[in-house]
Amino acid sequence: MFHHHARKTLPFLSTLPIKPKSKQTQILSFSTHSNLLTLISTSHSLHQTKQAHAFALLNALLPHSVSLCAALILSYSTFGHPIASHHLFQQTFQHCRNAFLWNTLIRANSIAKLFDGFETYNRMVRTGVKPDDHTFPFVLKACSDYTEVRKGMEVHGVVFKLGFDKDVYVGNTLLFFYGNCGSLSDARMVFDEMPERDVVSWNTIIGVLSVNGCYVEALDLFKEMILVSGFRPNLVTVVSVLPVCAGVEDGVMVSRIHCCVVKVGLDLHVNIGNAMVDAYGKCGNVKGMEQVFDEMVERNEVSWNAIITSLAFMKRNVDALEIFGLMINTGVKPNSVTISSMLPVLVELEYFKAGKEIHGFSIRMCIEYDVFIANSLIDMYAKSGHTTEASNVFYKMSEKNVVSWNAMVANFAQNRLELAAIQLIREMQAHGETPNSVTFTNALPACARQGLLRPGKEIHARTIRTGSAYDLFVSNALTDMYAKCGYLNLAQNVFNISLRDEVSYNILIVGYSQTSDCSKSLSLFLEMRLTGMMHDIVSFVGVVSACANLAAIKQGREIHGLLVRKLFHTHLFIANSLLDFYTKCGQIDIASKVFDQIQSKDVASWNTMILGYGMLGELNTAINHFEAMREDGVEYDSVSYIAVLSACSHGGLIEKGKKYFEEMRARNIKPTQMHYACMVDLLGRAGLMEEAVELIKGLPIVPDANVWGALLGACRIYGNVDLGCWAAEHLFKLKPQHCGYYILLSNMYAEAGRWDEANRVRELMKSRGLKKNPGCSWVHLGDQVHAFVVGERIEELDSDIWLAECS
Repeated sequence: MFHHHARKTLPFLSTLPIKPKSKQTQILSFSTHSNLLTLISTSHSLHQTKQAHAFALLNALLPHSVSLCAALILSYSTFGHPIASHHLFQQTFQHCRNAFLWNTLIRANSIAKLFDGFETYNRMVRTGVKPDDHTFPFVLKACSDYTEVRKGMEVHGVVFKLGFDKDVYVGNTLLFFYGNCGSLSDARMVFDEMPERDVVSWNTIIGVLSVNGCYVEALDLFKEMILVSGFRPNLVTVVSVLPVCAGVEDGVMVSRIHCCVVKVGLDLHVNIGNAMVDAYGKCGNVKGMEQVFDEMVERNEVSWNAIITSLAFMKRNVDALEIFGLMINTGVKPNSVTISSMLPVLVELEYFKAGKEIHGFSIRMCIEYDVFIANSLIDMYAKSGHTTEASNVFYKMSEKNVVSWNAMVANFAQNRLELAAIQLIREMQAHGETPNSVTFTNALPACARQGLLRPGKEIHARTIRTGSAYDLFVSNALTDMYAKCGYLNLAQNVFNISLRDEVSYNILIVGYSQTSDCSKSLSLFLEMRLTGMMHDIVSFVGVVSACANLAAIKQGREIHGLLVRKLFHTHLFIANSLLDFYTKCGQIDIASKVFDQIQSKDVASWNTMILGYGMLGELNTAINHFEAMREDGVEYDSVSYIAVLSACSHGGLIEKGKKYFEEMRARNIKPTQMHYACMVDLLGRAGLMEEAVELIKGLPIVPDANVWGALLGACRIYGNVDLGCWAAEHLFKLKPQHCGYYILLSNMYAEAGRWDEANRVRELMKSRGLKKNPGCSWVHLGDQVHAFVVGERIEELDSDIWLAECS
């Protein structure tokens, strides 16, 4: 009530004539003034500030008292009422002839987070009020907060002009301004030119360099501060330098700082304890981290979060989970940082049920839509295969950042919803969010899996526009996308203009190994070694596969020797690649030795041997391996039955083949085109043409070229021209550019004496621009592979070298 009436009387009171004060009144006024200053500075609410303001007016202390006005201006700004601050300033600034009240208003604007475009400072200069050593720190802070670099440099010029560049407080603010705006060279120049420094100066420059990732320089300055400056590190120094040690993983320096902290008595401070736990954790020193944590006299939420995140960083996920349980048992309530740190731990442990429980806990705490928690939940549900739950979290988020969109794109891409992932990137841009390199590296594998070349090219164009194309992870994803879409020329182009690492080379080595240009895999494998990069499992798998497709037995054996020297030959993927290489090169005896040395054979190991024995006509051995596979406890897969059906087909084992085919169905292995092709080949080779035709007509799927090709081959053996013509008609539609089918049908007509039909097929082949490629042979001489056709002479070959190789 008093406040209400006082506010009504304010205009009236300000116009009343003031009588001269007696001495007693002056003493009382002084006492009231002092008490009011104390009251205003200790106000806990806007209401209390207004009461003090009213009391000052009732006692005629305003607008004459500049100090009371300044205190009220700051108090109003603290409680979010900057309009009242500006009103007070307008009433009082005429009574202040120096910069004090102007400085107060500039500071008040900063407190209230009100950016006036430097209007107060500019007006102050225009009215002729000279800035002092307090003005510049407040103005430079505003420049720093709003990244007003040009204004800050202008103010720096004024500082220099008025001679305040030697003031340590102004210098410290300049350091912070340049550092916050990313001008590290300017910050360092200001620091180097400071005639006087205090501990804040050292803390500021160390902090600025730390935040901007200049860890080595920050550490050098810290050492210089201790050894040269004579200043003793304080709490801020230690908290600033410990993240630097963590960044460079300098555990020795962390230990030294720990000793220094104990020596000067700062080890009991909770903030230093938290920073020590984090630094030891990032440096991988579990013992030091646990010792600091156990010895902490006081712990807060940050302490628990620090040790949980450190353990998670070191992949000690079980320990992190135990600490989380201990945190709850101690009575400390987990916050958003705790939960967003724990969810990835549970994902790594595959404790998805516990992840759902934490989701429920976050709902009860009403923090489930915190952006960090929501992002972690999306990631958890995506990695557990629960796409719908991830989508529910995402679409209920009131606030999304680029990490949220990236997590959702990854969710769709990882769970085989490739088209949805690409569509989400378009939706992301429609919502005003800009895709970054993480977005592209999540989306490009989706394009690669589905062979979506056009969206992949669109993403490529976007990476060029945003400057992400030169990011190593993006360029590798682009190379992989083009390679898997079958455009190795485009993959090579990206590779040629990008940064490269082992992954870059591996992508092309594997990519070329699956094409007719396998020799490039060998070239890249050699180039990789010459550039100083180390070959890994993927490199060897790719190059061995290339040797298998080239039948390059010499190079393949050399690589096998290299694998033995590097002790990689026992790796299952490598061993399986060697099996494939030796079987394709006809060296089944060596393949058998490699197979016997494999400790834990998987289904691919057995399948390769069955196929190898089948190709070389050792059909009984192939079937025996198929049966032994069952006894070894290895489950058959789709390829296993293709291998054994192929062996039965080549051996004319009709009943056995039919038995295996029915057994496959009984195991709920869905027959593919290749299985049906093997069955048609099995029946066709045995002369059971009608049964083969019935099988084709009764297929639950549309037969592909493999099925019709098997029938055409059988017709060629038994001279069934009419049935062969029926098969060829389908093949000409499915593979019109495959010259082999035309030649096979033409030869069948010729053998039957139907020359007109034979010529017609040949003419059809010519009209479509098809030409049979002549068969060629390869010969290895020295380190070169020479190809030649029948009747061709290789002039550059030296007969002496050739004879030496043969002998």
